[in-house]
Amino acid sequence: MTDADTIEGFLDSLWMEQGLSENTLKAYRADLTHFARFVNARRLGLLDVERGHVLDYLVSMLEASPRTTARRLSALRRFYSHQSRAGLIGSDPMDRIDAPRLGRPLPETLTEAEVESLLGAPDVDTALGFRDRTMLEVLYATGLRVSELVGLGISQVSLRQGLVRVTGKGGRERLVPLGEEALDWLERFVRGPRAEILNGRTAEAVFPSRLGAAMTRQGFWLLIKRYAARAGIVRTVTPHTLRHAFATHLLNHGADLRVIQLLLGHRDISTTQIYTHVARERLRSLHAEHHPRG
Repeated sequence: MTDADTIEGFLDSLWMEQGLSENTLKAYRADLTHFARFVNARRLGLLDVERGHVLDYLVSMLEASPRTTARRLSALRRFYSHQSRAGLIGSDPMDRIDAPRLGRPLPETLTEAEVESLLGAPDVDTALGFRDRTMLEVLYATGLRVSELVGLGISQVSLRQGLVRVTGKGGRERLVPLGEEALDWLERFVRGPRAEILNGRTAEAVFPSRLGAAMTRQGFWLLIKRYAARAGIVRTVTPHTLRHAFATHLLNHGADLRVIQLLLGHRDISTTQIYTHVARERLRSLHAEHHPRG
């Protein structure tokens, strides 16, 4: 069995046991393949690796960021734990190897004024511009992941109830309200500009490209980057930035953290708690800016 076969067997097991998303599996594949190339250059296979080889790999990654190193080691730890449980290796080469310590970076977000500028950037007099404005409105109103947004199907949307049904990471399904503003834009888009874009074709995707297929994540990333520049936002803006803005602004306006967890589709509340740090930093900056002794 080749290393590539071993990796794919491991990924198949992860998919069957835990229902991980295709993007997560793709990341594991890339990290394990990176390590496989390292050991293959030393005439070793993945199942021949010992602890010393992993330490050599760590040395080779000295110029990589701590986050990249930690991610790759996490993939290796999971891979070799699986091989050990399956009885395919005698000892786990990841034993007593620690990942680099990572700080807890605060997610990049936008102010409410910046969000308004971004939402106003598309030219809604065109069908594609109207689509883009609607996508931005829905993204900010729901906090969807970009893959959930571009993959959203007509059957997942209830305009009457003002809800979208989303299947997130691990196959977990959740219902997310659209809010009045996003619902209004979505209703008007479905009634007119969407049909104009499709030009007689049928499509399940709520937000089709000019070719009628669902937009790609990369395509929407380029769109949001263009609109951020048009809105005069100098910081880096990605689809995930609007997801962060959605959660941060909800928290700033008094939403319960457990509600935000449900809306974002986080499995663990600890993932959502990062937004309390964002809100706290915002409060500090407001205090420093406006208090006479700030």
